[in-house]
Parts: sequence; C-alpha cells; structure tokens
Amino acid sequence: MNKEYLESVIKQFEYYKLLGEKAMAQMSDEHLFWQYNDDSNSVYTIVKHLWGNMLSRWTDFLTTDGEKEWRDRDAEFENDAQTREELMTKWNEGWECFLTALRSLQEDDLEKIVYIRNQGHTVMEAINRQLAHYPYHVGQIVCIAKMAADDGWKSLTIPKGNSQAFNAEKFAKEKSRQHFTDEVLKKDKP
Repeated sequence: MNKEYLESVIKQFEYYKLLGEKAMAQMSDEHLFWQYNDDSNSVYTIVKHLWGNMLSRWTDFLTTDGEKEWRDRDAEFENDAQTREELMTKWNEGWECFLTALRSLQEDDLEKIVYIRNQGHTVMEAINRQLAHYPYHVGQIVCIAKMAADDGWKSLTIPKGNSQAFNAEKFAKEKSRQHFTDEVLKKDKP
C-alpha cells in the first residue's frame, strides 16, 4: 500500500508541475511579473515562494526541521527578478529538490516523524501537507495565466464544451486500472 501511495503522490506532483509549466509557457515575460495590486503576488513571486518552501522542507527532511534557519520566507514575496530564466531556474531547482527527496523514500519512511517548525508530522502527513499547498499555488499560477492570455488561452485539461466528447472517448475504452495522470504525463514526456 505504501509503495502505491508514493507512486501516486509523485505522479500527482509531476502533474501539477506540468500544469504550472504549461500555464507559464502561455504567458508573456511581462505577465510573469505582473501584480494585480501590492497585496497580491505575481507568478514569479508564487514560484519564488514555492522554491523557498521546497528547498527548506525537503533538504535533509528526514533529519532536520523543515523550516530551515537559512530560509528567508519574507524575501520570497519580493518581486525582485527580471527574466523568465530567473523564474524557471527557481522553479526547476525547487521541484528537483522536492521530487528527488520524494523518489528517495522507502515505504518504511512514511511512518517516521519529521518536524516543521517543531510540529511533528509523519512523513506521509508532511507529503499530504504539501499535496494541498503546492497545487494551491499552481492553481494561482494557472488563474493568473488564464487572465493574462484572455481569449488566447489553451486549456490545460478538458476545454469548455468538450466534456461529452471527452467522456465518450473514455467510455469507449475497456475498463482499466491506471493513475489519472498516466495519459497526460506520458504524452508530455520526450
């Protein structure tokens, strides 16, 4: 059971990473740094926050507190980059740290206790905490990208008005056991 859990959450995180990348790919460089107002975050700021969280939580996460002393969380909310390359470097660095840590886990690690700000979590609870946190922020990125693209938006999932055709295609196939991300992730891998 734990092996299937690990495989499933890794696929889910890879799926949300892909959604974020597809959304950002539809944005101009200017829109990546746009903020609605001073209290809102740009896509870059959201990426910078994810990067800081991923590095802090998942560097030596079985042996050190997930809120590292070197993390400057407040600085994550400063819109201080200028280029798509800076944004993508942070995006990739954060996801690499996180996914490498997840892929290194063994089944018996899931019941171990890790700490985030001195609060004990099982590793499974810590993963689930991030399974709520990271897709929440990816959803913000998608929302901003969709507004920026206006009428030029290319749907990341089932386009509006295509649900019946999508379902007809799915129900025309034999029942099978697979993860809901399998088709999407296979299609987008080189």
